[in-house]
Amino acid sequence: MNDPLSLAERLQLAAAARSASLTENPEGAFRLFNGFAEGIPDLVVDWMAGCAVIFNLARPPETLENLTAELLPWLRSHLPGLKAILLKTRHAANPEARRGELLWGDRLPEKLTENGIHYALDLRLNQDASFYLDTRPLRSWLVSQSAGKRVLNTFAYTGSLGIAALAGGALKVDQTDRSARFLQLAWRSSTLNCFNPSQMRCLSGDFFNITASLRRQGALYDLILLDPPFFSESSRGRVDLARNLPALINKVRPLGAHESSLVVVNNALFVSGQAFMAGLRALCQDGYMRIETCLDIPEDITGSPVLRSPNQPVNPAPFNHSTKIAVLRITRKDRAAAREAA
Repeated sequence: MNDPLSLAERLQLAAAARSASLTENPEGAFRLFNGFAEGIPDLVVDWMAGCAVIFNLARPPETLENLTAELLPWLRSHLPGLKAILLKTRHAANPEARRGELLWGDRLPEKLTENGIHYALDLRLNQDASFYLDTRPLRSWLVSQSAGKRVLNTFAYTGSLGIAALAGGALKVDQTDRSARFLQLAWRSSTLNCFNPSQMRCLSGDFFNITASLRRQGALYDLILLDPPFFSESSRGRVDLARNLPALINKVRPLGAHESSLVVVNNALFVSGQAFMAGLRALCQDGYMRIETCLDIPEDITGSPVLRSPNQPVNPAPFNHSTKIAVLRITRKDRAAAREAA
């Protein structure tokens, strides 16, 4: 790689851009280095409440081993408050290596704090870190928008979005995910924040089964969160962000109360912002749903302006990152018809 900047120089520039995050909230979480945007595409380093989590995304992973070895002493000498270093090797043959190997330190953090809200962590739960950094602005939005509302969080994973809604005063939150094991972290987070356990339900099961059951029950929500994985498949249906996101929206749309909010997240790298918005506009043509706003992704995720590469697989505009977050408003046909008849 003919690169005028060394790894240490890139890390130093990236860390300088994030210095306020480290100083102001060492028990929080942020992306310390986003190699895809900052010059080393297969390397990501996250700060998770005192633990540096290194993601080796290379295929084959051995191609990044020298850089990883160089990274360890830099982290230990440049990050005050560092307590542990965890390496996650995405394409390792060994599943334990994919979940993470503790390279330094004697224990991993079990919680982090963001905007005064505590979130349970299990950094070795899965190939990721059990907490998504790119949805930080959505958690802030939920804190400000959830008071007194009934919230449905589909594809909840470990439930951080639902926890943010509860912190914002949600009346009740239903968290749904295929994995009951993942949802256990949502209960831990609820306990950490001393929330009333009767205000949250965790429904484990297939998205298509659960949403169908909720529709049969006549359940209605004031705020619905749809943050699906890029791709998954079950006997009841397929999740494919590149091809069938509108179909998923139509599964949850009947669950929206009159003038409810629907938040849609599409993190597909190869789906352009224009294509995503075109799909949403097509769904809004009947006049019973409209696009209200879009949320930007923070700079630690998009990459430092000093290092940021202009080259992206597709243009995310009007969004600033491939994680595209749109807020829509649902108008119920039955309520609109009743209003017109009156």
